[in-house]
Amino acid sequence: MISINNLTVAFGGFTLLDDISFHVSPGEHMALVGKNGAGKSTILKLIAGLESPTSGVISHRSGLTVGYLPQIMEYSKDLTVMDAAMEAFNEHFTKLERLEKAQRELAERTDYESEAYSALIQELTDLSDYVAMAGGEPPYVRAEKTLVGLGFKKNELERPRNTFSQGWNMRLELAKVLLRCPDILLLDEPTNHLDIESIQWLEDYLHGYSGALMLISHDRRFLDRVTTRTVEIMLGRIYDYKVPYSRYKELRAEYMVQQMAAYENQQRMIAKTEEFIERFRYKPTKSNQVQSRIKALEKIERIELEVDDKATLAVKFPPAPRSGDVVFQARDVKAGYKGAAVGLSGDWSPVGSGNGHAVGRIEGKVVIPCINLEVRRGDKIAFVGRNGEGKSTMLKVILGELEPLAGEAKLGYNVDLGYYAQNQEDVLDKKMTVYDTLDYVAVGDIRAKLRDILGAFLFKGEDVDKKVAVLSGGERSRLAMAKLILHPYNLLLLDEPTNHMDIRSKDVLKEAINAFDGTVIVVSHDREFLDGLVTKVYEFGGGLVREHIGGIYDYLQKKQLDSLDHLSVNKLHSGTSASGRVEVKTTEAPNERKQSYEQQKDYQRRVRKAEKAVSDWEEKITAYEEKIAQLEERMSTPEGAADPSLYTEHTELKRQLDQAVEMWEISSAEWEEIVKDR
Repeated sequence: MISINNLTVAFGGFTLLDDISFHVSPGEHMALVGKNGAGKSTILKLIAGLESPTSGVISHRSGLTVGYLPQIMEYSKDLTVMDAAMEAFNEHFTKLERLEKAQRELAERTDYESEAYSALIQELTDLSDYVAMAGGEPPYVRAEKTLVGLGFKKNELERPRNTFSQGWNMRLELAKVLLRCPDILLLDEPTNHLDIESIQWLEDYLHGYSGALMLISHDRRFLDRVTTRTVEIMLGRIYDYKVPYSRYKELRAEYMVQQMAAYENQQRMIAKTEEFIERFRYKPTKSNQVQSRIKALEKIERIELEVDDKATLAVKFPPAPRSGDVVFQARDVKAGYKGAAVGLSGDWSPVGSGNGHAVGRIEGKVVIPCINLEVRRGDKIAFVGRNGEGKSTMLKVILGELEPLAGEAKLGYNVDLGYYAQNQEDVLDKKMTVYDTLDYVAVGDIRAKLRDILGAFLFKGEDVDKKVAVLSGGERSRLAMAKLILHPYNLLLLDEPTNHMDIRSKDVLKEAINAFDGTVIVVSHDREFLDGLVTKVYEFGGGLVREHIGGIYDYLQKKQLDSLDHLSVNKLHSGTSASGRVEVKTTEAPNERKQSYEQQKDYQRRVRKAEKAVSDWEEKITAYEEKIAQLEERMSTPEGAADPSLYTEHTELKRQLDQAVEMWEISSAEWEEIVKDR
């Protein structure tokens, strides 16, 4: 399907990719792995046609469709979430319109023997075949399922995308790429902006994807589940194994051991042969043997050891000063924002956009209604849950950047806090150099060791003079982590520390945190990183914070998150509640595919409005029934039986209940009429 032949990419005297070749077959799922800067993203850009190689050829079959998701991209923010997602079906709707036009044209024409008529017949056949193959779920339903699977709530789908953060807009772009169902997906770190639940949804989706896939990711488990072939890029060369990543690492390690053994054996044989030649070179009786061995040495194919890039981070946190037993405590804390601009949950009103970040204005927005939390010295804790549920908000409360709306939050005795922010784009000064970034915060004798520290974080030579603005995401992550080891903290708050880190760097960081003798709170969606690192998990979701004792996989097993079917849009069905009322579920009309997008959109809006009306009246009916039951309980007592005001109140409540039931019946009939008309 795609062939890469003798590809070389070089610039500024540096060769990034050196004469590499490989082939991608239809339906093949491939992982591109390697250190940051090895050339993984460059290969995706070359295949997508966004860059050109220095030499070599990239060829693919005619008509190949490519879906490409870069790490960072530009996009229009003028549309709603659903409208933007539906852009993925522009070609689909164009073909449907052309099919209808061709059918009308065919019915009107009479030039049955002409070439134009034959061409119209062929076009109609092709379009009909396309429609038949594109059958199944309507585009609107597919878009809704995909968006919900990636973490959007249904009530957010009609919001303008300029009220969402950069991360949520990247999710939307990922949804658009998936909805196009191209022949090959090129995904560059698609999990960076996803939470655990959304990662597992994407994992399941890609696992069953019938097209080809080239994936860059630093999530080991994600790679193992989704891909069946691993291509590692190292020092300009590639190492290609038709196995998942973890198995590749095992086979690669075995191969390196075998190669070293073969090399050492050959070197010993060569040394003995050369010793024999030197020893008997000038003895006439051994001349034939000497000449034979000289020729044998000349013919021998020398084993060359493959160069392995062993450069890794050298992270070691300074010993933690002793703090009190209780490092942080929150009692009945309500956390949120007063008149703050936020980007995801709750009621909103647009206030304009700024730098691609959240712009919804919320008055008195409560993110965490109530949390009681006690962090003790030496704890290693994970905050997990859907983005926007309060993990980063809680970190800000601990940092003291955000005052609780209610309750008490305080640090313990002698706590010195170090913070790694999720978005280094906003934290690091882009005008500073790498060296100046550390020099600005370093104090005391450690300033004399800054170049050594930067070297340990793989900033060497001229790298230390680079401006922060030109650093890659991985380089910024390393620089931010280098800042953390300049000071002996005893509490580390790490917000998504592994974003943009390659697998080897993540392993080193994990070892450093495990060896750290202080307290750690980490927000992360990386399951392999958290495994064996944390012993307590706090789950943020639905306005609640739940504590789970144990590791991340203990938590996942309890939550049974391996299947995210509950995120799927339910088919239309009706049931009867205990009170005899009909329960309205999300609908899917059988003829929806034949409708235009605007008709689908209008239909969905009317359905949601009708469903809300039914739901609102059901809530009122339930409330009246509860009040009547409580009142009747009071009336059954001697005191209540003698109180005439209770009877008056009871009569009024019954009247209101009857009115609510009548309105519920009208709303239900309207809902059924909308669905019936569909």
